Amino acid sequence: MKELLYLNKYFIKYKYRFILGIVFTIVAQIFSLFTPKLISKSFAAIENFAKDKSVPNSVIQDQLVNNILLIIATTIIAGFLTFLMRQTLIVMSRHIEFDLKNEVFRQYENLSQNFYKKNRTGDLMNRISEDVSKVRMYVGPAVMYTINTVIRFAIVIIFMYRVSPLLTLYTILPLPILSYAIFKLSTEINIRSTTFQQYLSKVSSFTQEIFSGVRVIKAYSLENQHQNNMVDLALESKSKSLDLAKVQSLFGPLMLALIGISNLVVIYFGGLMYINGSIQSIGTIAEFILYVNMLTWPVASLGWVSSMVQEAEASQKRLNEFLKIKPEIKNNNPQKSTIEGAIAFENVSFTYEDTHITALHNISFTVNKGETLAILGKTGSGKSTILSLISRMYDVSQGAIKIDKQEISKLNLFDLRNSIGIVPQDAFLFSDSIKNNIRFGKEDAEIEEVMAAAKNAVVHDNIMGFNKQYDTILGERGITLSGGQKQRVSIARAIIKNPPILLFDDCLSAVDTETEEAILNNLYSICKDKTTIIVSHRVSSAKNADKIIILEDGKIIQQGSHNQLINQEGYYASLYLKQLSEKELL
Repeated sequence: MKELLYLNKYFIKYKYRFILGIVFTIVAQIFSLFTPKLISKSFAAIENFAKDKSVPNSVIQDQLVNNILLIIATTIIAGFLTFLMRQTLIVMSRHIEFDLKNEVFRQYENLSQNFYKKNRTGDLMNRISEDVSKVRMYVGPAVMYTINTVIRFAIVIIFMYRVSPLLTLYTILPLPILSYAIFKLSTEINIRSTTFQQYLSKVSSFTQEIFSGVRVIKAYSLENQHQNNMVDLALESKSKSLDLAKVQSLFGPLMLALIGISNLVVIYFGGLMYINGSIQSIGTIAEFILYVNMLTWPVASLGWVSSMVQEAEASQKRLNEFLKIKPEIKNNNPQKSTIEGAIAFENVSFTYEDTHITALHNISFTVNKGETLAILGKTGSGKSTILSLISRMYDVSQGAIKIDKQEISKLNLFDLRNSIGIVPQDAFLFSDSIKNNIRFGKEDAEIEEVMAAAKNAVVHDNIMGFNKQYDTILGERGITLSGGQKQRVSIARAIIKNPPILLFDDCLSAVDTETEEAILNNLYSICKDKTTIIVSHRVSSAKNADKIIILEDGKIIQQGSHNQLINQEGYYASLYLKQLSEKELL
């Protein structure tokens, strides 16, 4: 139960619903106990009538009718109060489920890039769906039935004891056996439930990865191989599920058998006590049998509740693993920060925590507001890392990054990122309309703004060629569009945001040179008053920049303007000549 203590804050939050639910439960149980007592009185009345024939038939009939009407009335009241109990406690569990899902989602949003490198998407989805659902069953049905069982036991035992202490003792004799059986089975369920949830996450991760990479699988004709892998994984998961189900299935028969034994005990010892005169009426035996049967569902539900609690603890443990992680990137300044856009790197070094690869070594450069910086270099030279550091996806290992002469870590994190428009190397689009994908950069943008951004990204004509134009719904990750179209929609998304800083991470690699030229001309016009950094492998993307730096193995090996660098021997001049000759050949 240690892991489930995390949920206590939610019980405190909804304490009034919780307390009200307990009150409804207590009152409902009190009303439900009128039935055995009234039946006992009815039996006693019949016995008395059989012994004393002088009592008129109408008297006993009236008494029985009154008892029947009272039984119906108290049963209806108990049923209505039980309905209110469920409405109170089960609705509370839905509120807790809502809060917990939002808490998990916020935590996912706050965790750093390293976290997502170490964890698979399918597993994360399984935790926020399956695991939270298991926890909801604990805070709802499990808690409700536990409260119901405890209160019913307490009240029924008190009523039974007042009628016959000795018969009560005989009735509860099987309970220690029941408690031991529950303890042993619950321990085994906890172990098997944890294993099953782990395999369920593996299945979710595997299928999510296959669905995302289905085009590659089809291209390499590997459907049968992955089908076999899926079958193997599903069989393992099924095996673990059956192992869990076998243990869970023992609860019901065990509980019912023990309740049956209790009924036999009541009939046998109650009968002996009636014969020797310890109890005065056969109605007492009937009353006790009803009491025992009133305990049948609560006792039988102990197994189900125990199973739910064990599964919930296993699931909450998996959730706590993430909820207790402290985000590496924190907002150190709650006050609003105004960003102008001047960027300075001062002897910045950075090493990736997961791979221990040092991506940058003592990098220093400045970009003033309104200037454009182009960064070129071979693959793996550290170009994209610079952009990630500017948007604070990571914090530097050494040195300092300053924006407007203030260290980046001292700026309000959300204001910083709101001041940046970034077009990543791998353009990600949502399964939504093209219009809404562009509006992602500015949610309240009018359609005219959306179209203007698309025109500047030279994708407007392509969009107008679709049947539904800007209302065209894209497939997952924008699969409906070509690579170049996805890149240009991403550029439009960044442009419409109109931020003071624009970061372009090799975002023109999938477009032809003519389209690239048109986009760059538009960008240089748009970016006159913005700080712009363009990462590219093409000289054509860099030649009009105010400053150019060349990276190699995380170090700056050249820097200057286009005219300066083409007149120097080195990487830039050789790349320029190579790409110029390729262009002439085309």
